[in-house]
Amino acid sequence: MRAAEKRFANLDEQAERELATVQRLTDRREFSFAGKQEEAQAVIEIIPATSIKCVPMDWVWRGYFARGKFHVIAGPPGVAKTTITMSFAATISSGGYWPCGARAKRGNVVIWSGEDDVADTLVPRLHAAGADLSRVFFIGDTKVGNEVRPFDPANDLPALELEVLRIGDVALIIVDPVVTAVGGDSHKNTEVRRGLQPLVNMADRLGAAVIGISHFSKGSSGRDPVERVTGSIAFGAVARVVMVAAKRSDEEEGPARLFARAKSNIGPDGGGFAYELEQVEVEPGISASVVRWGAALDGTARELLGDFEEIDGGPRNEAAEWLRTELSRGEVPVKKLKAEANGAGASWRTIETAKRDLGVIAERISSGNSGGGYWVWRLPTSNTANTKAASLTTESCGLAELPMVARVPEASKAATPQEFMACGVAVLPIEEVTL
Repeated sequence: MRAAEKRFANLDEQAERELATVQRLTDRREFSFAGKQEEAQAVIEIIPATSIKCVPMDWVWRGYFARGKFHVIAGPPGVAKTTITMSFAATISSGGYWPCGARAKRGNVVIWSGEDDVADTLVPRLHAAGADLSRVFFIGDTKVGNEVRPFDPANDLPALELEVLRIGDVALIIVDPVVTAVGGDSHKNTEVRRGLQPLVNMADRLGAAVIGISHFSKGSSGRDPVERVTGSIAFGAVARVVMVAAKRSDEEEGPARLFARAKSNIGPDGGGFAYELEQVEVEPGISASVVRWGAALDGTARELLGDFEEIDGGPRNEAAEWLRTELSRGEVPVKKLKAEANGAGASWRTIETAKRDLGVIAERISSGNSGGGYWVWRLPTSNTANTKAASLTTESCGLAELPMVARVPEASKAATPQEFMACGVAVLPIEEVTL
């Protein structure tokens, strides 16, 4: 009898312990007998997929940046990354047109710049791009009690979020440079992710697109553009879209500058637009640079950058060396070159760029009297081996079968000139910023 009572007593004690454990897990706060508040137990929220309603992406510029997302624009110094973002700010504030021709929905823009002066650089650029200045706001100093100090993106985002809510209808927030949002080591993956997360969260809560501006690492030409963003790879990994800008490093004809998508987790990547910079006078004695958008560009960002940058030891030079070796023994059919390039992991677009650099000659070999044939490439004579093409051409270097009866030069046609769409320049009254 006593044994049975003891067993029941043990069961009662076990039940009480289990009940106490459940109680602690369901309570947000737990207090000790001494009355001291202890840290709350973590409670994980599990959300069934059936309770989540699908919603469409809320694009600011379709395919390039969206509300509630974090984005990065990167490139080498001197390619006008900040001027590009001022163009975006002008387009949004005025309800203007994107480079693709689509009309932008009007909204407010908030800008923080730690590098350029507002009065003599940024506001003149906004003027030149036709911005509605009543919809553009610059982040100033931070005030804590009686103390005033410079705004710190790494620590002041909660206060900024409140101000952005007061402004209302903010479609775009620009952070230049984005590395300032990271309080720790910008080369450490964990610290960068921790530093960028408040920006990501703020974008989500406010429903605004956040664009951070960064540079390319030195000596990174030829690498994957996302890997070239200065600092940890986390900058490119955290961003939902990474965009790049570059300018041509040689005197070849064609667009002088390019803007392209290097990565997108929320839409298509690759492709972009040509652009030029123009200096315009916004007031007597005050001039500013403005972006003139040009034609759409096809290809991956890496391929496009390969056409614009001189790459020491990179894919462009490697492709030229590879092609020179392949053609050193004589002409080679294009079909065979394509197969060899694919097997070597080389981009055919980069091979075509190397072809222009080397001045490779393309000819068609006829096959019988039926009009069949194939294209071959061969190195030029020694006195023209390093001559570059003098004009843009569209080459029929594929496998098209044209009626030929003998060896003839490759058919080509001159490409149409790039026609740049000039954005309107509006000189607006200066409001709160004195130039």
